[in-house]
Amino acid sequence: MRVAFDSRAASDPEGVGRYSRCLLAALRATAREGAEIVHAHRPSALARAPAADVFHSPWMTGAMLHSPCPMVVTVHDLGALKRRGEHLRGGLRLRLRLLAVQRAACVIVPSETVASDAIRHLRLAREQVAVIPEAADAAMYARGAEEIAAVRARLGLPERFLLAVGGLRHHDPAKHILKLAAAPRRLPLVLVGSTRPWAHELPNVILTGEVSDAELAAIYTAAHALVLSSSDEGFGLSAVEALACGTPVVACDAPALREVLGQRATFVAPGDMHGLVAAAQAARRPAPQPLAWSWEDAARATWRVYTRAAAATRASMPRALLGGRPRSSASTVQ
Repeated sequence: MRVAFDSRAASDPEGVGRYSRCLLAALRATAREGAEIVHAHRPSALARAPAADVFHSPWMTGAMLHSPCPMVVTVHDLGALKRRGEHLRGGLRLRLRLLAVQRAACVIVPSETVASDAIRHLRLAREQVAVIPEAADAAMYARGAEEIAAVRARLGLPERFLLAVGGLRHHDPAKHILKLAAAPRRLPLVLVGSTRPWAHELPNVILTGEVSDAELAAIYTAAHALVLSSSDEGFGLSAVEALACGTPVVACDAPALREVLGQRATFVAPGDMHGLVAAAQAARRPAPQPLAWSWEDAARATWRVYTRAAAATRASMPRALLGGRPRSSASTVQ
């Protein structure tokens, strides 16, 4: 089995980059004898001998209209597509990207919520979609007092604070960051992630910019609670990471977060920033136990998807993936 993996996304500091880096490492760790991961994203490179059996794009951006081998694409969420205004602004490039995803032998999604969205909005066949949850990186664990103190001193963090994690390079109305920053609170709000100038105009927040995995784990550990203000999530990886570091999670009630976190988080009504802040300030430790699912589990499930995709032919995709029998719902590969 020779898998060509589009690793361009691995340099992205946000969620797609973490997914790519963690999955690549786990794929290598779980590969069976004779299996190989190579880095390629151009059709010419994929067609050269020895040709790849499967091409995997870990993001919609890398999906090919004409892949020379069966293609697997990971779709993390479809929030922009569900918001009609953003979809229309995408123009021809976005429509071609969506067409490329529709041609995939298999589409991997992190939750049943995104599976339903993909089937509805991308008009995928149900048997094309495989649900493979994401996981906390091994670096995400509760850090000691000395490590926390060093990060607190370097970044100028207060003793107690609320935390939100995610890139701030673009203003996404669905994340409600402006409303969150303006909501009254007793505890300071720390925002971790890459920024653009607009983020520096947010009132009464502390911006850390990009941080290392070890620093992020220390910030998670030090935080009073993690807040997720978004009304539309595909998985909620920051919540999974926070729980792995022993930090309580408070979130706006989004279907994917309910699915992934269950009773492990406190939920408030979508868009209720006052309620979100109040619940976060009232959070108590210890946090619930983190999810047991690991990136190695995700990698083993992904290898099984590769095997099915490699067995498919263009004439029979996607029916060949699951033995030619239609399914009533997306398959969960675990």
